[in-house]
Amino acid sequence: VYGEQKKMPSTRMATAALLRETLIKAQEYKQKLEREEKDPDKVVERDLKMEILCDVLDRKIQLRAHAHRADDILTALRIAREFNVDIVIEHCTEGHLIADELAEYKVPAVVGPSLSSRSKVELRELGFTTPGILASKGVKVAIMTDHPVIPIQYLPICAAIAVKEGMSQEDALAAITINAAEIIGIDDRVGSIAAGKDADIVVWDGHPFEIMSKPDYVFVNGELAYKY
Repeated sequence: VYGEQKKMPSTRMATAALLRETLIKAQEYKQKLEREEKDPDKVVERDLKMEILCDVLDRKIQLRAHAHRADDILTALRIAREFNVDIVIEHCTEGHLIADELAEYKVPAVVGPSLSSRSKVELRELGFTTPGILASKGVKVAIMTDHPVIPIQYLPICAAIAVKEGMSQEDALAAITINAAEIIGIDDRVGSIAAGKDADIVVWDGHPFEIMSKPDYVFVNGELAYKY
């Protein structure tokens, strides 16, 4: 993308280098802030970009790496380990090729959009077997459509095709409910039916993975918001 625009980074090596360089700058900024706390005379000019990256270094927020190819995913994992950050792999198209590594390092994968064409070389291994293989290895998997690339209403269809291609129904349902909530850190509110949560519930007239099924009732915060 950037190479066509005559901008950096125009290579994969440059992408990795710039990410490392930026995280190192964040480390240095964090050290300056720590010195400022000890010596108020050493005032540090505020940098909002660095502040956010300090939250990444402190594992308060995730580093979300958009990567399709296995080698790019492994590069992201190496950088995450180097800086000890909490990482999530987005797309993860070739994740099934390195499922053991993702499982070993307990890295979640948000897989998709799979209901699309192989529009670039990075999507050569695109398919619906990926989420099932990852889940079988113990990787926490969510399925996404990259809305509006693929409209969000087709999310249950994507989960259903993943089941058709080998994923268990339980894992597929978790991939569009509780796993997604846990990965993004809002599982205390949504993602499952439990006391104290937001009570956002859909009642279907059939299995939600069946294409002919439709919602009969939708409750939001415990209040009826839609009735078919």
